[in-house]
Formats: sequence, C-alpha cells, structure tokens
Amino acid sequence: MFALRNLARSAPRTAARFSTKAARPQISLLRQSAALQPSWTRTLPRLTSSFHTSLVRREQSNVNEELVAKLQSEISMEEDLKEDEDLSTNIKEYLENSPFEIEDKVGHQEIVLSRTFGDEKIRVTFSTADLNNHVPTNQDMEEQAMDYNDVDDIIGEGQSGGASTKGAVTQGKGQDGNMRVAPDADQEMDDEFDDDDQQGFPARASIRIERPGKGALAIEAVAQDGDFVIEDILHYPEADLADPQSAEKDFQRRTLYTGPPFGNLDEDLQILLEKYLEERGINTRMALFIPDYIDHKEQKEYVLWLNNLKSFVE
Repeated sequence: MFALRNLARSAPRTAARFSTKAARPQISLLRQSAALQPSWTRTLPRLTSSFHTSLVRREQSNVNEELVAKLQSEISMEEDLKEDEDLSTNIKEYLENSPFEIEDKVGHQEIVLSRTFGDEKIRVTFSTADLNNHVPTNQDMEEQAMDYNDVDDIIGEGQSGGASTKGAVTQGKGQDGNMRVAPDADQEMDDEFDDDDQQGFPARASIRIERPGKGALAIEAVAQDGDFVIEDILHYPEADLADPQSAEKDFQRRTLYTGPPFGNLDEDLQILLEKYLEERGINTRMALFIPDYIDHKEQKEYVLWLNNLKSFVE
C-alpha cells in the first residue's frame, strides 16, 4: 500500500514540474534584448501605475485559487487511497490484545508503545519518517521491470505455435509422449508480485528497558517482514543516559563503553537475548504491527497537513 501511495503522489508532481519548466520564459533572451536597447532609453524614469499593482494582485489571487484547487485534488486522492477495513481491524486487534499502551500525538511523527514488566519500564519508539524515507528508486523499478521481462522471455521460448497455452512453459516430454507443461507462469508472477507488495518496509525501533537502581538497556533494531533485526544492545548505568536530555548527559554517555555490535556476540548469546525481548512482547506480532501502524499514521497526518495548508492559503 505504501509503495502505491508514494507512486501516486510523485506522478502528478513530476508532470507538473515538466509543464512548469516548459512554460517558463527564457530569461537569458530577455536579458539580451534589454542589452540591445539604446542607452538613452535606459535613462528614462520608470513610472509605477495603479493598473500594474492591480494586475499583480489579480495574478496572486489566481495562484491562490490554483493552489487551493490542487490541494483539494491531493486531499481527494488521499481519501481514495485509504487502507481497507482489514488493515484497520488488524491494528485495532493488536492494540486490544497487546500489553502495550500506545502514545500517538496528532501532528507528531513519533509513536511510542509502553508497558511494565515486573519492575521494568519498557518503551518502544518508532516514526513515520521511515516510510517517507523508503521511496522506490528508478534503479529499483528498472530492476523489477527486467525481472518481469526475463519471465516473458522464458514464456515466449516455451510456446510453440498455438499449441501451448498462454503463460505455460514446456518442460519436455513425458513417458506417454505428451508435452509436460509447468504451472501458469503468469499466475506465479502475479503471486510473487502480491507477496512483494505485502512485504513491509524496514522500520527502525528504539527499545528502552529501565530497572530501578540498575540503569537501562538501549536496543536499536529494525522491524521488517515480521522479524526484529537487532543492531545494538547497549547498557547504561543510569537510566537517563539512554536518552540524554542535556549536553552534559550526552557527553557523559559518549565516554562510556556500552558493548560491542550485536552481530559480534556469540550466536548462543544472540539467541538468548532475542528470547529475552520476545518474553517482554517485542516479538513477531509487534514487528508486523509497527510498519502497518506507520503506514496508517502517515496517511492520516498527510491528509491533516494538506487540510491545514489549504486552510492557511484560502
């Protein structure tokens, strides 16, 4: 869903950018024509008329009207791209059955999940910025198109005249002399595309676990495709060093040895630390929830931003 939304947003902007460039006057030509004018014409004083002022105001009014109309068009498009009810139901189901409470402030991009586990205070923070930063590049789209072309070539080579069905790939003759045909390649390609479309984007999660008198653990991880990929697990002797709020605390934090990268640890230790987090609810369900909620949150915030911008311009 997020990929379709990003493509839908970028397409009209690209077309508008090209049309604007095409309509823009050639400044260099205007400057050259001005340079060819006689020198005595430049000494004449320029008179400012009331008609010129009213013309500028009229042009500004037209720009405002066009901008408001464009903003309304964007709002209508986003309303059409709203996620289906199943996604909202999945999000609601997780929040109702999860021990975590969600903190989601309107107009802010960060979301926080928090809970207590024994004497521990756990906070998981993630942001809609990860969705906005994950935009398919032209190279990614070209590589995907090349993959589909390869499939088409295989299909074409497998067909002989009109004997083979569309999308079928011949696999040689069987014992009965008949040609064996692979499953419908078009269907396999569609299934693969659906699977890719359902895959989540990488979303960073900052996990903080605090215990009274024992400091805090700061875990940096990435949630994607139902898994948490842990990058670092850091220990701080004081809880406020995990998220320093002052320059002094930040300097004190930088001077501490907090441990090696997670990937450098013994494999058995890595597995046990992952189970430690799973026991506290930082598991597959959360890894699936985070990208879904980011997509849901970003769409609502974007529509709100468009409405605020439209109200300001009107």
